[in-house]
Amino acid sequence: MVFQQELTFQSRSHGEIRDLTPDVARVVEESGIRTGIVHVFNVGSTGALTTMEYEPGLKKDLPGFLDRLIPENGSYQHDRTWHDGNGHSHLQASLLGPSLTVPVSGAGLALGTWQQIIHVECDVRPHLRTIVVTVQGE
Repeated sequence: MVFQQELTFQSRSHGEIRDLTPDVARVVEESGIRTGIVHVFNVGSTGALTTMEYEPGLKKDLPGFLDRLIPENGSYQHDRTWHDGNGHSHLQASLLGPSLTVPVSGAGLALGTWQQIIHVECDVRPHLRTIVVTVQGE
């Protein structure tokens, strides 16, 4: 069986981290699937998904690390082409990736105790984000 829903939310700023775990868990519950996988996909090229412990320190550390690794004031061909100032946003999102897959076991997410599903806003402007959640299994 396959079950799919979209989650939407408004992001506010570059580096914002949002915990999607409760929303994804709700979709899994609504699906009725007890064993399988859930695939979570960010629609758009400047948002990213990963897992981490959703706590205040890491909520600051991850965006800070990305900004040091791929800084806003770098020299990017994208910015020269489009003049929109978000070349670094595309690269940060590409580094993390647009999707992840989590096992479903016992009708719940098979995540570690301190592991949450998070969305990272990499763009310099707010966005209405769409996350496609697909649950597959039995």
